[in-house]
Amino acid sequence: MALEDRNRVVILEDRVENISGADFPMGFDGKDVPFHLESFRDTLDIRIIRVTPTDIEFDLIGVDASIANALRRILIAEIPTMAIEKVYMISNTGIMQDEVLAHRLGLIPILADPNEFQWKRSGDPPTDQNTIVFKLDVVCKRNHGVPETEVDPKKKYENSSIYTSHLVWDPKGDQGDRFASNPIRPIHDDILITKLRPGQVISCELHCEKGVGKDHAKFSPVATASYRLLPDIQILEDITGDDAEFFCSCFPPGVAKVIEENGIRKAKIVNPRKDTVSREVLRHKQFDGKVRLTRIRDHFIFNVESTGIIPPEILVSQALDILIEKCDISKKALEKAVKGNREDN
Repeated sequence: MALEDRNRVVILEDRVENISGADFPMGFDGKDVPFHLESFRDTLDIRIIRVTPTDIEFDLIGVDASIANALRRILIAEIPTMAIEKVYMISNTGIMQDEVLAHRLGLIPILADPNEFQWKRSGDPPTDQNTIVFKLDVVCKRNHGVPETEVDPKKKYENSSIYTSHLVWDPKGDQGDRFASNPIRPIHDDILITKLRPGQVISCELHCEKGVGKDHAKFSPVATASYRLLPDIQILEDITGDDAEFFCSCFPPGVAKVIEENGIRKAKIVNPRKDTVSREVLRHKQFDGKVRLTRIRDHFIFNVESTGIIPPEILVSQALDILIEKCDISKKALEKAVKGNREDN
């Protein structure tokens, strides 16, 4: 593999080449490719592609896969949120066992700013500074006046389905004033928790605490955080006529299109980021030697979906802050180790 192809993963019909990283980030097959901070600053780039209330898509360019993966893992596991940690079951006569019900309650995303709360260590008592309290008290009853022939439980019974809207926040201390403008509540009101039938009761108290995803997935602020390499599709020889139409059909919509130049219809790549790298085009002999499929090794397309607790753009900013903090800790530890070695010598 040529040195100029060091940042390309090559997709062939039956295999993928140049996939392995080197012994050190941004290195290549033992070649002398020294790291320069200035050139790294010039090539590093972050491009925001799309932002919605729950999703963000951005490109991270000019870094090694280890950095991209560190950012992904931080998004999943190291940004704190508030989640239900303890369930004090007073009464549960429904069909769902206490343990299963408590587990489902724990996975409900809670809209509360974790920066407003302290960490609750082992042995610490619950206070208004480290704990949020919810109560769930529901009784299923039969609705009077409903025809005997009615079969819909929602019409036949009251509280036949228990949703997150049934959770009632119980402010402690000054929480009522602190969060008066944005009351603490579940992110969604329509998450089904369990179902009941007449005479069945659920009564419990729920305590939310601050935590991170590496302790339990319920604390993770993202539903998903993933990245993929940017596809790079190179047309090596003109593909014309009917072959151009067929060539475009080998890719997802929007990747390629047929254009006309000097009265000749030719295939052209217009948006390679939409490609899923299915390699369909490599199955057809008429395209042998005419197309090259690669992925750019240092161009990462990130897709982050928030659970709704923290806006996605804030999540990315917080993840970068944590990554910088980790780098500072590593730098200080390395400097200390080097200094110690020098003193020993």
